[in-house]
Amino acid sequence: MSYTKRMSVPAANLSSMPNEDFDQEDPLYASGERGNGTSWTVLNGDSKVVSSMLAPGSINCVITSPPYYWQRDYEVDGQFGLEPTIDGYVTNLRETFAALRPALTDDGVVFLNLGDTYYNAKGRPHGKDEKHRSRRLPGLRAVDGPGLGLPRKSLIGIPWRVALALQEDGWTLRSAIIWVRKTAIPEPTSKDRPWRKYEHIFLFSKSPRYFFNREGLDGEEDVWFIEPDRKSLARGTHYAPYPRALVERCIAAGCPEGGTVLDPFVGGGTTMYVADEMGRSSVGIELNPDFCALISENMEKLW
Repeated sequence: MSYTKRMSVPAANLSSMPNEDFDQEDPLYASGERGNGTSWTVLNGDSKVVSSMLAPGSINCVITSPPYYWQRDYEVDGQFGLEPTIDGYVTNLRETFAALRPALTDDGVVFLNLGDTYYNAKGRPHGKDEKHRSRRLPGLRAVDGPGLGLPRKSLIGIPWRVALALQEDGWTLRSAIIWVRKTAIPEPTSKDRPWRKYEHIFLFSKSPRYFFNREGLDGEEDVWFIEPDRKSLARGTHYAPYPRALVERCIAAGCPEGGTVLDPFVGGGTTMYVADEMGRSSVGIELNPDFCALISENMEKLW
């Protein structure tokens, strides 16, 4: 089946009530049901808008890795990650999580993976990046020019800025997990600081009591040693997928059997593929229709 436009079939995870606050057409791109009773749904649109359209209490666990600040251009209008200010980026994320909060069950949790960014401030375009060629961005990035209010060469602290903003919004920050990649690609141009070999995964809960399965941690607590996937269904020119093993651990620890997983920045679809194979329903929100088409086709092939 070809997915070149949105399908008009209903999705169980969408609220039946129209959202009058937004001028958003039906976001449903494609959906399907499995013989084991689970389902999958791909929604096309702005995560802040579409998240507000999800049915209340329909999501058990959120697992996501939003676009990092000024790291990649996914070539779609309205994308996150290219905001002109740090506060603009943080605000977009906190508004997204505020929008999805009603859809999360009272015992639901969020696993948020975020990487950091350095403030270059050299006053010229970033140019080539041999470490990640998909990071090439046209023109002057916000982190290349003046005006961010930080000393030049500063690590911005994006993950913690976002985490503290969500905490201010009422989310309970339960853990700051360190994801270590022993085989992280070197940064030969960084001669006066340690190379980056870890990222943050924040565990948030909606309520003081929530679902958590310690056995799902696979013997590791708040430091996870998980290597990047070299081959993945999500890999492509612009994709930056996190490893399947990382998603597997989040689901095992934070989503009950038969539950539903949401990724509001689903990208290449890794969260949905893993959830499907682990017997969970999945909902993915993605702004780029090309990515929606890729995920939909792959979900059809997986069963």
